[in-house]
Amino acid sequence: PARHAINLSIGEPKHPTPEFIKQEMRDHLGGLSSYPLTLGSEGLRGSIGAWLNQRYGLSGINIDTQVIPTLGSREALFSLAQTIINSRKPNPVVVCPNPFYQIYEGAALLAGAAPYFLNTTPKNHFTMELDRLPAEVWDRTRILFTCSPDTPHGKVTTLDEWKTLFALSDKHGFVIIADECYSEIYFDDAHPPLGALQAAQQLGRNDFKNLVVVGSLSKRSNVPGMRSGFAAGDAAIMKAFLLYRTYHGSAMSPVVQAASTAAWGDEAHVEENRALYKQKFKAFYDIVNPVMPLVMPEASFYFWAQTPIDDQEFVQKLYERKHVTLLPGTYLAREAYSVNPGNGFVR
Repeated sequence: PARHAINLSIGEPKHPTPEFIKQEMRDHLGGLSSYPLTLGSEGLRGSIGAWLNQRYGLSGINIDTQVIPTLGSREALFSLAQTIINSRKPNPVVVCPNPFYQIYEGAALLAGAAPYFLNTTPKNHFTMELDRLPAEVWDRTRILFTCSPDTPHGKVTTLDEWKTLFALSDKHGFVIIADECYSEIYFDDAHPPLGALQAAQQLGRNDFKNLVVVGSLSKRSNVPGMRSGFAAGDAAIMKAFLLYRTYHGSAMSPVVQAASTAAWGDEAHVEENRALYKQKFKAFYDIVNPVMPLVMPEASFYFWAQTPIDDQEFVQKLYERKHVTLLPGTYLAREAYSVNPGNGFVR
């Protein structure tokens, strides 16, 4: 019998966009007649700041100097790299986890930097082995990308791990860009994932020196088509980032700003969304785990599953037999230290 194709190869939410967000867009279509500010409206920055303070227990982030709305997380990750990397330091390096979100590598290369990959595998508990890089490489490092909860395996960075990263940043002068686009999809309501700004504050780093966090509404609120997120952190970096984006033309539409303001200000729809993901993760685990061993992630949008055969062959055969498309793990990583850590996995 004919089978309906199911595409699970991209990280796209399938839950409907909440009606109140769509209504906000309809109610503010008049905003199309005005040029938007690159810094975004005070209302939107205030909504993002209030959410950050509430979600992470911050003592009060400055919405005028430490928060900038962005066109989703991808635009922020790319633009921040172009802002931070410059020709004043020769042979710049960007350190990335491996597997990784492909924009990390692309942003580094297009800024003229060399990406260095640190493998995250089951053997090292999906933690970057920071001691593998020599001091000479660290001295050339301009950016270290982190992702927590990580893609694709869902590892959450601990406070001790943040402490180590901050110490390295202080010693070598690089910027940490923390990708937190999956921060609101977790399974233990009593223990939401630790955030980078939260970790910094707990460690007495209230100025968020050399730290920028990137967040997004795409997964949290089921609005990937709105392209709405934020960057927040070190005020000096935010100032340079704002100038770059002013020339780059990355101002958010006033219509999207209005809808985003409402979305960041509401948690009820996020709790409902998270409950649906809990149900789906459990259902998938119960069905698949008996024949293909799975490990529940700490917090994640994905299962990172080991394949019994080559991952690319597995994906091809699954599509041929069931019309289900997955992403081979090999495609999400680069060979480093003579191994591709995505080999033998599917997302």
